[in-house]
Amino acid sequence: MQNFEYWNRTKIIFGKNTEQKVGEETLQYAEKDGTAFRVLLHHSGGSSVKSGLIGKVKDSLKAAGVGWVELDGVKPNPRLSKVYEGIELCRKEKLRFILAVGGGSVIDSAKAIAAGVPYSGDVWDFFERKASPSGALPVAVVLTIPAAGSESSVSTVITNEQGSWKRGLNAECIRPVFTIMNPELTYSLPAYQSACGICDMFAHIMERYFTKEPNVELTDELCEGTMRAIIRNARRIFSGGERDYSARAEIMWAGALAHNNLLSTGRVSDWASHAIEHELSALFDITHGAGLSIVFPAWIKYNIKEDTKRIARFAAKVWGVDGAYYDYEQAALEGIFRMKNFFKSLGLPVSFADAKLDTGKIPEMSKRAVTFGPIGQYRKLNEADVEAIYRLAAE
Repeated sequence: MQNFEYWNRTKIIFGKNTEQKVGEETLQYAEKDGTAFRVLLHHSGGSSVKSGLIGKVKDSLKAAGVGWVELDGVKPNPRLSKVYEGIELCRKEKLRFILAVGGGSVIDSAKAIAAGVPYSGDVWDFFERKASPSGALPVAVVLTIPAAGSESSVSTVITNEQGSWKRGLNAECIRPVFTIMNPELTYSLPAYQSACGICDMFAHIMERYFTKEPNVELTDELCEGTMRAIIRNARRIFSGGERDYSARAEIMWAGALAHNNLLSTGRVSDWASHAIEHELSALFDITHGAGLSIVFPAWIKYNIKEDTKRIARFAAKVWGVDGAYYDYEQAALEGIFRMKNFFKSLGLPVSFADAKLDTGKIPEMSKRAVTFGPIGQYRKLNEADVEAIYRLAAE
């Protein structure tokens, strides 16, 4: 186990009707100078408005004496152009707090805006690794889609429409100060959106689980247990439990734990699969979770010879593959088979053909994925490796 420091400043407010507390929680971040306090209220403008949630949030803010300036229109795979719009709006209106109401796309957009406001250069510099943020506006969240784990993480991922580049930023200063999580808000999610979120959080755990670091038994067990809980409760939801509060609560909490770095402690994570998937999202605008359901089984298959025992353990501990009937490689392949069937049962694609993706783009994506050099820590992947994984995903 490696040395580590772990600190997570995000206050989690979890449970029924907790969105009603957003005003009083936000007010705590007002400067005590008697001036009016206003926030940027950032959301997609879609289902969160139609469901009445934005109205409830506004009522709570108004009751607490907090004003707001609204910026909606966030799209999946959040766009840099919207980030620029938010930065300009915050500066013009002298806003010093951002409240994101939505899922990972809204939260990531809010984080990028928060980092960009105090920065004198182009916020895209952070994503191009030309600079690092030294500070950011505080961000808070009312979560509506359990998926990205952005509600308590240090990460944001933004798509630059100029060139279709999708890039990530990790910085402690953009971790949300508080997050409100009411599982009831997820009842009305379309099944496909729920499925993509489930795959996204599952992939966040796998990125951490596949490590070469020895003697990380506790976090191995935490990863495996969280993945099993996701599988069980996803099946409950998709077998008629759309309004099963307990199952929705387990999934929502799992999404946060999957990406708040608790499961990373003492170990080296990989993140190659995310880099590979980002090219699918950037070029085809596919939902991130759906891209991961295509990429991850192929990535695992490509690595079977690299660490057969590790992947066989994944098959046994997570997918219930009985090692008495298989050798290590057979067990690993059976685990991949069961994982793909699970994703299929949620209505997710597991191949290029399923998602109707153009395989002619594979050479271009392979080159783009390694723009900053080889990717991954579990196994360093160069352009040829990435292309081989795309080819497996296209089978």
